[in-house]
Amino acid sequence: MEKRNVRRRRVLKAAMIEFPGGAFSCVVRDLSDGGANLDVPSQIDIPHEFMLSIPTAELHRPCRTVWRSAKRIGIAFASGETVGS
Repeated sequence: MEKRNVRRRRVLKAAMIEFPGGAFSCVVRDLSDGGANLDVPSQIDIPHEFMLSIPTAELHRPCRTVWRSAKRIGIAFASGETVGS
């Protein structure tokens, strides 16, 4: 059984992973106040820490990678702010 401190919402939102020297487009698959699950073209070259920007949710937050697979990464937001809708 999965144990989370915060509830995740299933979403399908276009987003950008931004970091010094580069950026990647991604798709947010689920979202919570604590983090998100992202579909990425490749997890290669995505740094451990970056900014996630979701224009439709008015979200621009620093985050860090918690886990990685071939085309998906799990992230945790770096601050305690809540996410947009």
